[in-house]
Amino acid sequence: MANSVIRLIKKLNFYNISKGLKYLKHFGVKEFFIRLSDRIEPDEVPYEPWYEKHRASEQELERQRARKWKDPVRISIAVPLYHTPLNFLEQMVDSVRAQTYPYWELCLANGSPEDQKLGERLAALSEDSRIRVVNLPENLGISGNTNAAVEMATGAYVGLLDHDDLLAPDALYEIAAAIARTEKENGKRPELLYTDEDKVESDLSRHFQPNLKPDFSPDLLRSNNYICHFLVFARSLYERVGGFDDQYEGAQDHDFILRCTEVADGICHIPRILYHWRISAKSTADNPISKQYAYDSGVRAVEAHLARCGLAGEVIRKKDFGCYRVKYRVQGEPLVSVVIPNKDEKETLKTCLTSIFEKTTWKNFEIIIVENNSETQEIFDYYKEIDGRNGIHVVYWNGSASAHTGSRQEHTGKDRNGSRTGGSGGFNYSAINNFGIQYAKGDYILCLNNDMEVISPDWMTELLGHCQRPGTGIVGARLYYPDDTVQHAGIIIGIGGIAGSIFVGLKRGHTGYMHRESLQQDLSAVTAACMMIRREAYDAVGGFEERLSIAFNDVDFCLKVREAGYLVVYDPYAELYHYESKTRGSEDTDAKARRFQTEIEYMRTRWIRILKDGDPYYNKNLSLSKWNYSLRS
Repeated sequence: MANSVIRLIKKLNFYNISKGLKYLKHFGVKEFFIRLSDRIEPDEVPYEPWYEKHRASEQELERQRARKWKDPVRISIAVPLYHTPLNFLEQMVDSVRAQTYPYWELCLANGSPEDQKLGERLAALSEDSRIRVVNLPENLGISGNTNAAVEMATGAYVGLLDHDDLLAPDALYEIAAAIARTEKENGKRPELLYTDEDKVESDLSRHFQPNLKPDFSPDLLRSNNYICHFLVFARSLYERVGGFDDQYEGAQDHDFILRCTEVADGICHIPRILYHWRISAKSTADNPISKQYAYDSGVRAVEAHLARCGLAGEVIRKKDFGCYRVKYRVQGEPLVSVVIPNKDEKETLKTCLTSIFEKTTWKNFEIIIVENNSETQEIFDYYKEIDGRNGIHVVYWNGSASAHTGSRQEHTGKDRNGSRTGGSGGFNYSAINNFGIQYAKGDYILCLNNDMEVISPDWMTELLGHCQRPGTGIVGARLYYPDDTVQHAGIIIGIGGIAGSIFVGLKRGHTGYMHRESLQQDLSAVTAACMMIRREAYDAVGGFEERLSIAFNDVDFCLKVREAGYLVVYDPYAELYHYESKTRGSEDTDAKARRFQTEIEYMRTRWIRILKDGDPYYNKNLSLSKWNYSLRS
């Protein structure tokens, strides 16, 4: 017995060393150790006890079993088999039999007819009338075997389960309950549903790496198949999109999900851990590097998806396995109007402008500097130096400008009184930007703080490529502090009370939870420190809310744009340094404290629903007091 244990340890060590060397070669030394440190860093809230606390209790499971269903849907579980270890098969089948929702069938398609022991066990299992088995004449691959399993299904809905994975006992109950609830609320059933998931050791001894997902995010799905498990779809949707395609073997699920989301009438996310993905040396769960072909298939799947959607872009494999970057091609030569508020800060503004002109590859832009209440002669002398040159226009806001009217004014290059106007009004970020945007000639407006410095030369092209896409209203950038830690990688509603940036302080080069800091994705809000806006979206919502003079005006604006039906996109490939609000001054007076409290109350009143229900692009199981996707304790 002892010798067997020693041999197993040696085997495991050799496997891990071999895998580590392959990862080292793939990532290079620096990035390898960054990812290694991310893996071994302890969780702030350990997952195993958290999972035990949040899984359905025995009392809850008994309550589910006792429920009487009106017009229940039958859910068929489709499982492709190929040389499945018998103990894995038994555990998978047991997890289905343990479901508290009784209206299911299990459809097993065996692609290994030469495996006699497996065939005998399947014959015994098929004595259960709820378990249907088909023995295929040969292995048809993952796609073919899965299609064969789905074709057996008689249910209105089909769920996908890998042959060595497990369902939580309440998985089908939660799916059925979501279908019934959505039908009651919306008058129709959703066609596509997915849940959260975790990984489980091969011997089922430990649960780890929870994947706590957002609601449907088309840009995140193009970046990574975050939906994955547990996927349930209407049988009619499967027939409409044509099933699984063996051209994308290895990424067949990603391709199928992309096709489904393009046409699905209703997509529902259930934020509960209901699927357990077993790791093994041969599985992508434990060893993604083992199936490089799958990631090439993923590139082709996303490329085909873009083509079907009429989007022109290049799909690039990232070093992080299963992750992709889409570079959208800009159509034509649209004018971008860059609007920069400024007060006094000559050197700060000069650094910003110099970086724009020296580093930006996109050439068709104008810059509108909105002077607001400066007090030094130095800055007015600088305005005279730059105004009217290189597409720069200085306009003067004196603190009494009217709210956004939606009209575009002609540039005068002068202040409205023909003279210096500083010092007469308080700072109102919303009013200042609304005023400056009235002078913008472009169909794409780029709000930019004066304390910014460009890092990536194609930053403006990146933002524009996204902003041109139909249905996109706003695109935000990845911003760093001068010490190369993250200042902004998107904003989550509810963090810190109202809203807060995520991944603040994360070291540059690290990618955060599920690589989210480094992936293009849809969010509820991004910062207006660097925000590109489609003109029609700006006009549709009436610009920035001027009652929010300092705080949350960008969050409110993004939420209004989302409410109007547009996407808000975070693009990590537009990178800038942010020297953090030098112009604004500190919040150190009673008047400022009262103003801040008034703005908080405005947000709580205006956006009570999302604050109550939670940000759809976050997950209710994640902390609202941390910025790093920690578990909610």
